[in-house]
Amino acid sequence: MPTAITSGLASAKGFGFTMSKPAPATVQYLVVAGGGGGAAGAGGAGGVRSGSSYSVARGTAVTVTVGSGGSGGPADSGGLPSNGGNSAFGTISATGGGRGGIYTTGSDSPGNGGSGGSSGNAGSGGTGNTGGYSPVEGYNGGANVSYFSTAGGGGAGAVGADASVNGGAGGVGVASSITGTSLYYGGGGGGGTRTGSAGAGGNGGGGAGATLGGTATSGTAYTGGGGGGCSGGASSGGVGGNGGYGVVIIRYADTYAPISGYTGTFTSTVSGGYRVYRFLTGGTLYL
Repeated sequence: MPTAITSGLASAKGFGFTMSKPAPATVQYLVVAGGGGGAAGAGGAGGVRSGSSYSVARGTAVTVTVGSGGSGGPADSGGLPSNGGNSAFGTISATGGGRGGIYTTGSDSPGNGGSGGSSGNAGSGGTGNTGGYSPVEGYNGGANVSYFSTAGGGGAGAVGADASVNGGAGGVGVASSITGTSLYYGGGGGGGTRTGSAGAGGNGGGGAGATLGGTATSGTAYTGGGGGGCSGGASSGGVGGNGGYGVVIIRYADTYAPISGYTGTFTSTVSGGYRVYRFLTGGTLYL
């Protein structure tokens, strides 16, 4: 169990006096859900939510959830891919990315989620979660003309590109400088193709698509990127990529005390006047 900081103060002794730092009253946050897994269609990116002022009460634990990436699957049978897992920081939650569709003689719908996956057949992509948030969590997957090439999965910043002869590119994610460096999160997976060029993954960890019989690229871990799609059709032999794990990041001014503990896995840095905590697995945060 972590050691609580009495009254939210951390003490440093020296030169005959005690200097204390208070715990923060608010923190900045970035919450990224897990990306959806791909199959014949590409996976959508995990939803992304951010804000500059989340209230944290001294002595109160905050629950953190980090969504896993959805599993990829084969183009036509052997088990569906899965949506990404949700992430959360306290009351702020982000929705996992939608899975890609599979090729069937009928119709298999792609998954809806933070961002939507793309279909394994002709048709529209899954829907992203606009949810009334500003900015929205993510966008729709692109549209297909047929299963020969599939569209890109939706990204946190844009709709996945439609398919043509080539697979569509995954939708771009959104940039955040919460770590002190501008990085993209929530890129959609790229679409696969039988006869053309596979689609690139969206900036923000989206996995690239695959050509006939190939295995698509998985989304990058801790970005919420969607898994790439493989080529469609019952005889393609292709496999979609897994979605990337999500991540939860907070920061606050380094004039405040460090956190007193966390029950999961995290990294921390102090730079540019901020303490930055990057939570890689879920747990309970003690300020």
